[in-house]
Amino acid sequence: MATSADLSAESDSDRTATASKDERDVEGGNDVPSSDDLAAAGDNAAERMASHATSVPAAPAPVPDGGLEAWLQVLGSWVVLVDTWGLINCFGVYQTFYETDFLSSRSSSDISWIGSLQAALLMVIGVVSGPLYDAGYFRELLMVGLFLIVFGQFMTSLCTTYTQVLLAQGICIGIGMGLTFLPSAAILSQYFQKRRALVLGLSSTGSPLAGIIFPIIFSRLEPTIGFGWATRVIGFILLGISVIPLAFMHTRVPPNKKRSLFDETAFKDVPFLFIAAATFFSFLTLYVPFFYITLFADKHGLWTPDMSPYLVTLLNAGSVFGRVLPSMIADKWGGLNMLIASLIGSAVLALGWFGIHGLAGLIVFALLYGMFSGGVVSLVPTVLVSSSPDMGRVGARMGIAFVMAGLALLVGTPICGAILGDFTEQKWLGAIGYAAGSLVLACILFITARILKFRETGNRKM
Repeated sequence: MATSADLSAESDSDRTATASKDERDVEGGNDVPSSDDLAAAGDNAAERMASHATSVPAAPAPVPDGGLEAWLQVLGSWVVLVDTWGLINCFGVYQTFYETDFLSSRSSSDISWIGSLQAALLMVIGVVSGPLYDAGYFRELLMVGLFLIVFGQFMTSLCTTYTQVLLAQGICIGIGMGLTFLPSAAILSQYFQKRRALVLGLSSTGSPLAGIIFPIIFSRLEPTIGFGWATRVIGFILLGISVIPLAFMHTRVPPNKKRSLFDETAFKDVPFLFIAAATFFSFLTLYVPFFYITLFADKHGLWTPDMSPYLVTLLNAGSVFGRVLPSMIADKWGGLNMLIASLIGSAVLALGWFGIHGLAGLIVFALLYGMFSGGVVSLVPTVLVSSSPDMGRVGARMGIAFVMAGLALLVGTPICGAILGDFTEQKWLGAIGYAAGSLVLACILFITARILKFRETGNRKM
């Protein structure tokens, strides 16, 4: 029977053996982890798993298709349309004022370069603002763009020479428009899906409403307070309403920063290429009546000089309905289908301009052309969004098409001004034929794109 001394000795021997084994394990590199080590390792593994989980972006919530936040984006986009296309739509008043008073020594073509450069930059800058929007720089684009628009408007009020007006009203405002317009349209696709065409149409009504109000403001104030203060009043309006998009607009879907800034797949998409080409010929002459209808009335003695600017107001009044009604139908019948219908209507009316010889006919033309051309402008973004393979490429695809439209806007109205020359009746017929012919060609290209899309998808609602 073992004594307590024996047991104690045996225990000491065991401890010594265990210690010797631990020392051998350490020397041989076979360190045996303790329970504390195992616990620490478990904690580290848990931390790595949690870190991995947070590094994977969560899937975006379903598109809300409504709600206060979504409709605030529509309101902000509406304001951006006032600040961008709204100014372009009222340039016809400036065109007439520059030709008859402020810049009377310059030709009609020279002056139209101011408005066409403004409109062209609105579109062309989209090749930069579109990919930047996709990459997550929406807020930065909005802030810089709105600042340049307001700053350019105030600088225009101080101009005394053609070059100054070209820099301020044409380039500065145009760049600001290009940074804000495309992102303000593209962001609505993050908040609306079933009613996407409708909300794009509603937001675009800011453009014709501004085209109604701004010409009246300018034509009423300019004779009493002068060109500078009439232009500054419009600038203060732009400054005040620009607070709305800055306060409320933001993206909902996390950006894909890994995506290339240029979408190479677009040039392998044949229907998209036809859509881009059709967009070019649409915008080449779509705004010819907006720029020259006031001058047409003046040169033909159809209305008094102080009343002629209201024709631009009538064009924009018709455009309000044209931007909403086709967009409502487009959600059911397809955006591309309604775009083709609106463009055919615009082309037919442009051809009808040949036969206008009285004030009543010119008023009807202004209202109807404003309506159908408004449908074209509001539905082009809808078609570009719906034809994009995914929402991550919307900005890049819109940027490519907008470059085409921008180049068309840059040269379209100055070409018309060059055709007009000395404003003889023969020259007016040539200018009208130029406007109508380009719209007819755009119809053919859009119809071709529609046929190709149907062959790809078999979907009649596009």
